[in-house]
Amino acid sequence: MVSNIFYFNTAPDSSLSLLSLPTANLYFFKTELPGIALLNLTASTLESTETFSKKNLAVVITILLDRKYNQDIVLFKGQKQFTYQVSLGSVNSGKHTVEAIFAPKKSSIEARGAKIKNFVVNVIPDRSPQALIYQYSPILYGRNLSKVSGTYENNYTDIPLLMYHTINKEPDGNTTIKYTVIWSNEDGGTSTPALMAQWGRTTDIEWIYQVTLDPLGNIVSEAYHGFAHLPLPFIGSKEGKHPLLVTATINNVMMPVIVANYSTGYRFFLDPSPTLPQNRSREAIMDVNPWIYSVMVRELFKEGKIEAIANPNTPEVSDPRNYLYLEIDKTTMQSQGLWENRVGVALAVKLKKDSQWYASHHHIPEWSIQRDRSAATTVELPLGTTRDDIEAIKAIAIPLGWTVSNPYKIALTKINRAFFLDNNYLPQQSFIDWRGEIILTSEHPEAIVIKAYP
Repeated sequence: MVSNIFYFNTAPDSSLSLLSLPTANLYFFKTELPGIALLNLTASTLESTETFSKKNLAVVITILLDRKYNQDIVLFKGQKQFTYQVSLGSVNSGKHTVEAIFAPKKSSIEARGAKIKNFVVNVIPDRSPQALIYQYSPILYGRNLSKVSGTYENNYTDIPLLMYHTINKEPDGNTTIKYTVIWSNEDGGTSTPALMAQWGRTTDIEWIYQVTLDPLGNIVSEAYHGFAHLPLPFIGSKEGKHPLLVTATINNVMMPVIVANYSTGYRFFLDPSPTLPQNRSREAIMDVNPWIYSVMVRELFKEGKIEAIANPNTPEVSDPRNYLYLEIDKTTMQSQGLWENRVGVALAVKLKKDSQWYASHHHIPEWSIQRDRSAATTVELPLGTTRDDIEAIKAIAIPLGWTVSNPYKIALTKINRAFFLDNNYLPQQSFIDWRGEIILTSEHPEAIVIKAYP
């Protein structure tokens, strides 16, 4: 249930409103019930920030709720009007104000301001069945690491783009809510080519906080995504029920905020409304929010992570339009469950009038897909390849470690989607939705999945 939807234009004639220091845009809303306020802010920058050059132009807006600092919004879509979806946190019944202020100190030195088109405020009442999702969503302080660029670096690199949630009802009656963030990239951790091979994207997708509640709404346990990718007990500060976290590493691992007034100078309070489609990989969130792909690609170009001359026979990342983006479902059955006995899967594509098989893992075993259920990957293909050029797709078992002498069995049962990016770096329509069963074994490690695609 959503109550009290408020729509605001920034001027009586619905024209765009220029937002520049020290001018602020002030909006009023009223709610009859206490709850969590969600803000949809449609805005754009005065100058282009979507350049694919290495120039790091960023524009940041600060949001005030009832005259108090609430959060910051990075206008990562630049001059294109875009609706940024954030949470404002808890509000009591009555009248409230929201202000949007251009933040020059948090923006690039060249930034001049922004244009605000409109505000939409939705209030989720505390007594609504949906309320739990919003009441415990984390607030994320931005990253300031000297290894990258220091202060306010998330205004142009590894930008937190979107938060989504999953919610599970346990057999004992408890409820577990997990919150996951998608960043535009990761400056450390898995290499860019390995990300494309193993995960089918160069964004970073990490869960950051989870909470388990008993049937009465009491907290049973809570954890955050800590160093070494371990779930660690959360014992940090909160703002109401919202845990305070800070991005602590260049691969976007969390630390709790221990001192309540701690601040890196900027923070993100994303709307957790999106949820993961059932039985799909985490990358499916990107598919239903296709704009994420274009932001991802822009950062690759700006950070010089694209090879100058596209070559599908090298592992370096070329223009992302050269890749086929796939998602599969698989199940691995092995005689032993030891880490040393892993076995992965790679996909390979053959083109018409081309004898070569182009493999997702670029023939690097560690870059194969080693997780089960739904998993995304990409296959780099020659410049200009289209769906009509594809002759066949096969699956290949890739033994790692001791698995060479250890029998295994892998069942591939789905290809959920296959698409290329268009000229605007947005996903084209998927042209494969395959269901069946292909079995890979140590005796038969390869099998054709699709042949003679029309």
